[in-house]
Amino acid sequence: MVLSGPRTQTQFVVLPPARLTTAPKYFRNVQSDSGHYEDLFAEMQRFRGRVYLSDGAVKPADLSDGRHSVAIDEQSWHVLSLDSRGRICACLRYLDERGAAGFQDLWVRHSALAHSPEFAGRFRGAVESEMTRARQSHVGFGEVGGWAVDESHRWTLEPLRIILATYGLLQLHGGCTGVATATFRHSSAAILRRIGLSSLTYGGAPLPAYFDPNYGCHMEVLTFDSRFPNAKYRNSVEELSRILAASPVICRDRMMSNIHRVIRGFETPAAQPACSLIGAELIGPELVPVAV
Repeated sequence: MVLSGPRTQTQFVVLPPARLTTAPKYFRNVQSDSGHYEDLFAEMQRFRGRVYLSDGAVKPADLSDGRHSVAIDEQSWHVLSLDSRGRICACLRYLDERGAAGFQDLWVRHSALAHSPEFAGRFRGAVESEMTRARQSHVGFGEVGGWAVDESHRWTLEPLRIILATYGLLQLHGGCTGVATATFRHSSAAILRRIGLSSLTYGGAPLPAYFDPNYGCHMEVLTFDSRFPNAKYRNSVEELSRILAASPVICRDRMMSNIHRVIRGFETPAAQPACSLIGAELIGPELVPVAV
């Protein structure tokens, strides 16, 4: 299967974590432009806000100036797909957590499963097993989320293409394993399973699916290994990895990055998302639904 070419009429742009003023050498089109970075970053959050609001996944009160913003956005890699007019039509993020000492350093620790008397032990054990497997395999570990696709591209290859491109990004990073919390809405979880993601398990048993009232849909925790996509898509991942290596990577310039770090140092830490579990109802970090 080929997922590139003129018929897609989209191109990729990569935003590295905000602290980075350059990018690894396997990227061949790195640009240092804080203004462009900030514009794309804000547009990406507003794009997510529009998509999620339209889909009923968030409420207007969940947005700030129309932006769907989470604390890990600035720490994450973002793969953006731009249409022929240069507007974002799809996005996905990857939070690299290979430096985490343990479960307590992960974003997913805020999940209600991590605080549930019934599921906390199994959930933590399952995630720690994935972290151990990543270390033993000498690959990265992290979390994916923030998946969104514009309505005009929902019945095209774009939803699949942005996911496989993110797999390509992780391949450029040397391969990564990790976790994602996916929705059943619009068959998003099923799409991810077809690509190669699988249930997060502990003791041979998958963790249960749950209803998340924050997003009004059923969700489940999945695990992935970017080195082993479904064989059907392996060539596409390799091809998209090469495309990403030549795509624009927009970084903040060094001066603005330093100023930003100083400003952040004076800010009051943002409150963490509320987490609760009532029966099978979960509120926590997410791979917010794409509408396809």
